[in-house]
Amino acid sequence: MIDLFGGHPDTNSLDDVSDVQFLDTTLRDGEQAPGVSLTADEKARIARKLDDAGIDVIEAGSACTGSGERETIQRVADLDVSATVTSFSRGIQRDIDLAIECGVDGINLVVPASDKHVTEKVGKTHAENVETTAELVTYAKDHGLWVEVIGEDGSRADLDYLEELMSASLEAGADRVCYADTVGHATPDRTLEIVSTLTALGPTSTHTHDDLGLAVTNALVSVAAGADLVHGTINGIGERAGNVALEEVAIALDHGYDVGTMELEQVYELAQLVASRTGIPLAPNKAVVGENAFTHESGIHTDGTLKDDAMYEPYPPERVGRKRRLALGKHAGRAGVAAALDERGMAVEDDQLDEIVTRVKEIGDRGKRVTDADLLTIAEEINGQERDRRVELLDLTAVSGVTPPTASVRLSVEGEKRENAATGSGPVDAAMNATEEALSHEADTSLESYHVDAITGGTDAVVTVEVEMSRDDETVTVSASDSDITHASVTAMVDAMDRLIAGGEQPVVADD
Repeated sequence: MIDLFGGHPDTNSLDDVSDVQFLDTTLRDGEQAPGVSLTADEKARIARKLDDAGIDVIEAGSACTGSGERETIQRVADLDVSATVTSFSRGIQRDIDLAIECGVDGINLVVPASDKHVTEKVGKTHAENVETTAELVTYAKDHGLWVEVIGEDGSRADLDYLEELMSASLEAGADRVCYADTVGHATPDRTLEIVSTLTALGPTSTHTHDDLGLAVTNALVSVAAGADLVHGTINGIGERAGNVALEEVAIALDHGYDVGTMELEQVYELAQLVASRTGIPLAPNKAVVGENAFTHESGIHTDGTLKDDAMYEPYPPERVGRKRRLALGKHAGRAGVAAALDERGMAVEDDQLDEIVTRVKEIGDRGKRVTDADLLTIAEEINGQERDRRVELLDLTAVSGVTPPTASVRLSVEGEKRENAATGSGPVDAAMNATEEALSHEADTSLESYHVDAITGGTDAVVTVEVEMSRDDETVTVSASDSDITHASVTAMVDAMDRLIAGGEQPVVADD
């Protein structure tokens, strides 16, 4: 029994839960976030990754949206995936027919549940709504569809009426019913009360939003109350404050209760894919997939982590496809700086290490983040090691008034002149594509992250671009500042590539 609210007679202990499935609605509810519009190719790629990650049900979109959306849903439905593919359908027969045309396996039939939606939105009586819902379920089942009935705004519905509506749905043949906290209104005790009532009727799903910051809590309470299918999105994207983040529910169930739901090792790659395709970046402090989730700067935390990986982490980063990072800044300590230098193969004496730590803290005190390149440059200056650059930017030209935008770069690589031109979605993208192609033989690198900050105001603002690039198992972060964002981007990229190419040839650190 859980006792967050004094216990409940129909509630299971999460410790006793053995099977929880996920329905991912990134391609439908997630796409309803402002400014998000996914192409057919993007939806298909995300759907494949969701399937690879073991997601059980993929809601591919809303067939009623239009012909373009139907083509996109059909594209997902035609994929050879193990997941059940569904379409969102309103409580009208036409929506079900459109879903059938798309070739989906099932529908998520959304019908009004609260008085606001039954009488005010669709203008029906409660009895008419129950009757229509049962007829639609029968129709969908007669056409071979898997059917889930979602009581829209269920968290604000009269519980007796919601029970009547969902009971009629199951009697008509629905495979399951769903508790929907459509506007993120519910508290955990309200969720507990409703889901406990619905699970007594039959298989129950839960659909929670994060308007009160309670989406994960309400999802877990739903599971404790007997729900065995959780709706959510990758990264928690969605309308308003978003849907519950599936990766957060997954790690909470796995780490806290030993309940498996999806392939956790695939989580970070999936999160990055969704972030890049939707244009909604991951917040640095976001649980599980945020940049800072496994990054340590504080001297005390870094020292503890170096002694014991679990000292300041609830679970190892590898569990969710991540790697641990030791960041440097004003809070950096001697152990952290020494570990970062060791990782980069830079040998320094004890007195040199003290001076490096001082310089690192000075940069941090000025409000700057200390990149890998900053650290190595400081160390090279202090130990008198002259850096032998292998890659240098000689010239850059970018043109944005054409379609597509184009750019050309001229580099010096080991003394050899290289020129390359490329196109892109914008001048920065074109310039970085040209740079990457010019060095493709020497540096098989990948751009892991790209971040821009304006450090002065006005139309002539100087911007700082920070890139993180990787090569094999090595990563490096580099920043560059310029009034021209394209030049700053390419400069940072070239410096990162130069560091990665030279990385394997640095001297090995001697033991203290």
